[in-house]
Amino acid sequence: MNWIKGLQRTIDYMEEHITEPIDYKKIACEMNVSEFYFQRIFTMICGFTPSEYIRNRRLTLAGSELLSTDNKVIDIALKYGYDTPEGFARAFTRFHGVTPNIVRKGDVSIKSFVPLRVSISLKGGSSMNYRIVEKEAFKVLERVEVHQIITEENKYEISDFWDRAKADGTIQILVDSLADDEKNIIGICYGDSYGNSKTFEYSIAAKCKENCIVPKGYRINEIPKRTWAVFECVGKMPDSIQETWHKIVTEFFPTADYEPTCEIDIEDYPDGDVTADDYKSYIWVTVKKK
Repeated sequence: MNWIKGLQRTIDYMEEHITEPIDYKKIACEMNVSEFYFQRIFTMICGFTPSEYIRNRRLTLAGSELLSTDNKVIDIALKYGYDTPEGFARAFTRFHGVTPNIVRKGDVSIKSFVPLRVSISLKGGSSMNYRIVEKEAFKVLERVEVHQIITEENKYEISDFWDRAKADGTIQILVDSLADDEKNIIGICYGDSYGNSKTFEYSIAAKCKENCIVPKGYRINEIPKRTWAVFECVGKMPDSIQETWHKIVTEFFPTADYEPTCEIDIEDYPDGDVTADDYKSYIWVTVKKK
């Protein structure tokens, strides 16, 4: 896939349909990926979700229209996707810092969130440590949560899941179940594996022993045989994982001989001080030859 052209097509589509109900499935088709992976890629590259982008663009255009036309506030609110003047006013004030009525009176500054344009910039060379691995199927014991794809909150829900897992004994249960040759706890994002376009499964898991006892609220799942690109992340968490993900989607896949299968990815966390500058973790992504 041509990541740069594909991402620009998605942005162009959103701009062309900015006053219409957003069909994320159609947007994702512009990049030839699923809704789930479009959301992930867009957020990793741009630093905000597609829904945040659309909201900020709509509020920018609404502010401009309030200043430059005599259109009624309710008509502008409806045009940019708000069902009530009250909901529009709350969102408008959070974004611009002033109410629509104050803007309508004029002589006030408002914010502008300009359309994105994707470009390639040459920077100092950077290196990524990675390897390609053919891995046989393996079984994990996991605790699973289901998350909505099209929400801004899922940026925080997974880190909250990890915090709860540490506090409620989940991590210790998984450590106790580890296979003899394993030491690491992993996070598994199932992405497209279950064919649901609105939600995705994320688990905190461990490669488990044979005949592992399955506690209530957990499950055994088999990760299929796949080809994986494995990336090394060095530094304190979560910064190092986030920085490596950004490099993967902006530097590695646009130029590599491999592309993601958009199926499963794993974050692999060895035991250690996750706040240390030399802490090493790993990202595993299922891939195929281009």
